Amino acid sequence: MNVKITPTKLKGSVVIPPSKSMAHRAIICACLANGKSVVSNVALSDDIVATIGCMRNLGAKIEVKDGVLEIEGSAQKLSSNLTFDCKESGSTLRFILPIALALNGGMNTFVGRGKLGERPMKIYEDICKGQGIEYIDGSLANANHLLDLSVKGQLKSGEYRVDGGVSSQFITGLLFTLPLLKGDSKIIIEGNLQSVGYLDLTLSALKDFGIDIVNDGYKVFSVKGGQSYKAHDYYIEGDYSQDAFYEVANYLGNDIEMQGLNADSLQGDKVIVDFVRALKNADKSEKLTFDGSNCPDIIPVFALACCLRQGHTEIVNISRLRIKECDRLSATAEELGKLGAHISQGEDFLSIDGVDKLQGGIVDSRGDHRMAMTLAIASTVADGEVEIIGAQSVSKSYPNFFDHFEELGGDIDKNL
Repeated sequence: MNVKITPTKLKGSVVIPPSKSMAHRAIICACLANGKSVVSNVALSDDIVATIGCMRNLGAKIEVKDGVLEIEGSAQKLSSNLTFDCKESGSTLRFILPIALALNGGMNTFVGRGKLGERPMKIYEDICKGQGIEYIDGSLANANHLLDLSVKGQLKSGEYRVDGGVSSQFITGLLFTLPLLKGDSKIIIEGNLQSVGYLDLTLSALKDFGIDIVNDGYKVFSVKGGQSYKAHDYYIEGDYSQDAFYEVANYLGNDIEMQGLNADSLQGDKVIVDFVRALKNADKSEKLTFDGSNCPDIIPVFALACCLRQGHTEIVNISRLRIKECDRLSATAEELGKLGAHISQGEDFLSIDGVDKLQGGIVDSRGDHRMAMTLAIASTVADGEVEIIGAQSVSKSYPNFFDHFEELGGDIDKNL
């Protein structure tokens, strides 16, 4: 789907969608607990649908109605050949692979679409090969590099050394799984840990569902084996990753009231509030530098804000944007550049000199939900129509984004 947006200012109130990150975690914990849990305020984005389907594969019973999930959990051993459709969700793949190795003795095959087959998985590959677990990755052998990964074997407790600079999702997957194993385990973090805020969300969810993890300064996580998840009712709070689009929209002169957020949230992407405040308070001649290493998801739209700030801004330590649904670092620089932004890229940074306004034009989401939404917000400060190719990609995390955009006064032509 392509959309054409006629520039106009947005005004009104919007309820921020529930946190996708917290929904993944709460659903998985509930599915591993004995008994009934109710997880409410869930948005059925493509990623969350993928996680629901995969956990059903592992024996959980999940009923979905109006954003409420009634879950009868199960952590029973299986012995089946199972196929897990992860769609385009890196979280689903990396969270559930080790759980499958703990619970299912048969072959576990993971499939998906988009760029998922190209996302780094070497941490799990090394773990599997080190433990004698069969690991067959045919993703790069097929023409479109679609995910085609199979693992078979029993994950064992023990000492796990994990590079913290690739993705915290591997650590989260192990934190979900190791409590289920016989024997105690340790996860030792090597290198610089990225996205600490996401691990805080994981540890918080695990605690709520009765799992005890000892965190020694984010350097070592000690996990007792033989633990049991406890059923727990859970409400999903608003998502600061999605709020970021509206925080930036307001910085650009729109007038939107955001509802449904938790001011005390542990979400790492809550830093968008501080980032935007720093832009507002800065002198025009002041060079600003922002470290994006712990909040990669908000960088494309935050870069948009920087493009309209008078002065020079750099966003650094963001090389991980290159391994998302698309190469977001290149996409951000090139697509905003098409609209007249003065933005250039390095290997792990964006360099930006502000302009007064953007121009209209044709831009490409590159199949990435966060790029599509960023470009839509950019249209509010353009001097001509903005056509977005591949706008349907918003379904990955925020399916009704364009409905909300229109309700706030956005002028969208979807009949292209």
